[in-house]
Amino acid sequence: MFKIHPARQRVAGLISAIFPAAPVCSETTGEPATLGLPAAPSADAPANPAQVALGSKLFFDARLSRSGNTSCASCHQPHRAFTDGLPVAQGDGGATGTRNTPTLLNAAYNTTQFWDGRRADLESQAVDPLLNPREHGLPDLSALLGLLRRDREYVIAFQRAFPDSEHISERHVALALASYERTLKAGNAPFDRYYFGQQHNAMTASAQRGLVLFTGRTGCTSCHLIGSDSALFTDQLFHTVSGNVRALGSKAATLSKSWLTRKTAGESFAQAVLSEPEIAELGRFVVSGDPRDLGAFRTPSLRNVARTAPYMHDGSVATLEQAIEMELYYRNSRSGQPPLVLTMQEKTDLAEFLRALNSPDEDVRSD
Repeated sequence: MFKIHPARQRVAGLISAIFPAAPVCSETTGEPATLGLPAAPSADAPANPAQVALGSKLFFDARLSRSGNTSCASCHQPHRAFTDGLPVAQGDGGATGTRNTPTLLNAAYNTTQFWDGRRADLESQAVDPLLNPREHGLPDLSALLGLLRRDREYVIAFQRAFPDSEHISERHVALALASYERTLKAGNAPFDRYYFGQQHNAMTASAQRGLVLFTGRTGCTSCHLIGSDSALFTDQLFHTVSGNVRALGSKAATLSKSWLTRKTAGESFAQAVLSEPEIAELGRFVVSGDPRDLGAFRTPSLRNVARTAPYMHDGSVATLEQAIEMELYYRNSRSGQPPLVLTMQEKTDLAEFLRALNSPDEDVRSD
């Protein structure tokens, strides 16, 4: 992806007066794509409607939990941009985890899943929450498959979605959930209409000034990328920005060595991360074992960011304005530079731009 140049912003109005905006088409399907989003990842096959419908049924079914009261949508709530509004996720029976619930919007474009990237794609992550004691809490895979196989509606739905298979398997559950999650896309925000659609009045004057700051002095696009024809607002990489390793202090080395021993013994990533706050703070290191990944977390997309408070991997930042302050401080302190100082108006403009990344309500559900 290419980073945008501020000059592009200054000519947007002139372009819109000469060339009317046209719908963007997906290279893989030929259908109109959501403005501001790239074509579907090339590895994705066209959506299978029966699998998507089955995945939606699974996603909203609270019976797929120990108590029968927790569904995927309990944490990934559609009206909250598929987050939950809590600092850290709350699972079945009120059990709490250690990580803030990430949005599922545009998760199909992620090159890794979860804050620490411990899963490579939607299929490989889909069943993890169902079996984690601090999430859905089902005791094992047999309990999950048994529940589904005993339900006539599910048996029929799985037969429709996977007509060549005789039995419901873990792979079928994962494929169905991933098929539904791939439909959760969000673009067509005021920013997209302004920048990619050349509609010069799609963003307020304040948001336009914020865009200039975002792509200029603040350096935000060093991690939250904007491409030449689409923008996911993430570099898909892992960064240490919040000083969490410093908070662990002298414990960091001991915890790191201890975890590597446990990892070698075959201990589960997910259970350790969601049940032990100090292990969770090791970030990407838990997966990679690379000391450079201590305290590093995946760059989240900023799309619909105004709807997904609180922020950071641990939900420790309550508001958008506080997140801006923290990012401005840590972005320069990492390189030994003094914190970037913005005026109150500039901070307001930057927040206004981030709010312009909210998609219309009808565009944050599913395709």
